[in-house]
Amino acid sequence: MGSAYEDKVKMFFNEHLHEDEEIRYILDGEGFFDVRSVEDEWVRIRLVKGDLIILPAGIYHRFTTDSKNYIKAMRLFKNEPKWTPLNRAPEVDSIPARQEYVSRA
Repeated sequence: MGSAYEDKVKMFFNEHLHEDEEIRYILDGEGFFDVRSVEDEWVRIRLVKGDLIILPAGIYHRFTTDSKNYIKAMRLFKNEPKWTPLNRAPEVDSIPARQEYVSRA
Protein backbone atom coordinates (compact mmCIF):
# COMPACT_ATOMS: atom_id res chain seq x y z
CA MET A 1 0.00 0.00 0.00
CA GLY A 2 2.94 2.30 0.42
CA SER A 3 4.63 4.07 3.29
CA ALA A 4 2.24 7.07 3.25
CA TYR A 5 -0.72 4.73 3.82
CA GLU A 6 1.12 2.83 6.58
CA ASP A 7 2.11 6.09 8.30
CA LYS A 8 -1.50 7.33 8.18
CA VAL A 9 -2.85 4.09 9.67
CA LYS A 10 -0.26 4.27 12.48
CA MET A 11 -1.20 7.90 13.16
CA PHE A 12 -4.90 7.00 13.44
CA PHE A 13 -4.09 4.31 16.02
CA ASN A 14 -2.75 6.89 18.48
CA GLU A 15 -5.45 7.64 21.05
CA HIS A 16 -6.84 11.11 20.37
CA LEU A 17 -9.95 13.27 20.23
CA HIS A 18 -11.29 16.03 18.00
CA GLU A 19 -12.94 19.33 18.84
CA ASP A 20 -15.73 18.54 16.37
CA GLU A 21 -17.70 15.42 15.48
CA GLU A 22 -15.90 12.77 13.46
CA ILE A 23 -18.26 11.52 10.78
CA ARG A 24 -16.97 8.65 8.63
CA TYR A 25 -18.62 6.74 5.82
CA ILE A 26 -16.92 3.47 4.84
CA LEU A 27 -16.68 3.21 1.06
CA ASP A 28 -14.75 -0.08 0.94
CA GLY A 29 -12.81 -2.44 3.18
CA GLU A 30 -13.13 -2.96 6.92
CA GLY A 31 -11.70 -1.54 10.11
CA PHE A 32 -12.27 -0.80 13.77
CA PHE A 33 -12.91 2.32 15.79
CA ASP A 34 -11.97 1.86 19.43
CA VAL A 35 -13.70 4.34 21.74
CA ARG A 36 -13.33 4.90 25.47
CA SER A 37 -16.27 3.95 27.68
CA VAL A 38 -17.39 5.98 30.69
CA GLU A 39 -15.22 3.60 32.75
CA ASP A 40 -12.25 4.52 30.49
CA GLU A 41 -12.12 1.06 28.89
CA TRP A 42 -11.87 0.36 25.17
CA VAL A 43 -15.02 -0.54 23.24
CA ARG A 44 -14.32 -1.88 19.73
CA ILE A 45 -16.71 -1.04 16.88
CA ARG A 46 -16.32 -2.99 13.63
CA LEU A 47 -17.05 -1.04 10.45
CA VAL A 48 -17.61 -2.46 6.98
CA LYS A 49 -18.49 -1.08 3.56
CA GLY A 50 -21.66 1.01 3.78
CA ASP A 51 -21.37 1.81 7.50
CA LEU A 52 -21.57 5.33 8.85
CA ILE A 53 -20.23 6.31 12.27
CA ILE A 54 -20.52 9.60 14.12
CA LEU A 55 -18.18 10.09 17.06
CA PRO A 56 -19.06 13.03 19.28
CA ALA A 57 -16.58 15.84 19.82
CA GLY A 58 -14.39 15.18 22.85
CA ILE A 59 -14.48 11.36 22.87
CA TYR A 60 -11.13 9.62 22.98
CA HIS A 61 -10.77 7.10 20.17
CA ARG A 62 -8.40 5.40 17.76
CA PHE A 63 -8.74 3.56 14.47
CA THR A 64 -7.16 0.53 12.86
CA THR A 65 -7.77 -1.68 9.86
CA ASP A 66 -8.58 -5.38 9.96
CA SER A 67 -6.14 -8.12 8.92
CA LYS A 68 -6.60 -7.26 5.22
CA ASN A 69 -5.07 -3.83 5.97
CA TYR A 70 -7.38 -1.99 3.57
CA ILE A 71 -10.08 0.59 4.05
CA LYS A 72 -11.43 3.46 2.02
CA ALA A 73 -13.36 5.97 4.10
CA MET A 74 -14.78 9.43 3.57
CA ARG A 75 -14.79 11.99 6.38
CA LEU A 76 -17.77 14.31 6.38
CA PHE A 77 -18.06 17.67 8.12
CA LYS A 78 -21.00 19.79 9.29
CA ASN A 79 -18.99 23.02 9.29
CA GLU A 80 -15.51 24.16 8.31
CA PRO A 81 -13.26 21.06 8.27
CA LYS A 82 -11.01 20.58 11.30
CA TRP A 83 -8.54 17.74 10.86
CA THR A 84 -6.44 18.25 13.98
CA PRO A 85 -6.22 15.23 16.29
CA LEU A 86 -5.40 16.05 19.90
CA ASN A 87 -3.47 13.14 21.38
CA ARG A 88 -4.47 12.07 24.86
CA ALA A 89 -2.71 14.12 27.53
CA PRO A 90 -3.73 15.76 30.83
CA GLU A 91 -3.94 19.21 29.24
CA VAL A 92 -6.32 17.92 26.55
CA ASP A 93 -8.78 16.81 29.25
CA SER A 94 -9.41 20.48 30.06
CA ILE A 95 -10.37 21.69 26.56
CA PRO A 96 -14.05 22.68 26.12
CA ALA A 97 -14.94 19.81 23.74
CA ARG A 98 -13.69 17.21 26.24
CA GLN A 99 -15.34 18.90 29.21
CA GLU A 100 -18.68 19.06 27.37
CA TYR A 101 -18.46 15.40 26.35
CA VAL A 102 -17.63 14.27 29.91
CA SER A 103 -20.48 16.33 31.36
CA ARG A 104 -22.98 14.45 29.13
CA ALA A 105 -21.63 10.97 29.93
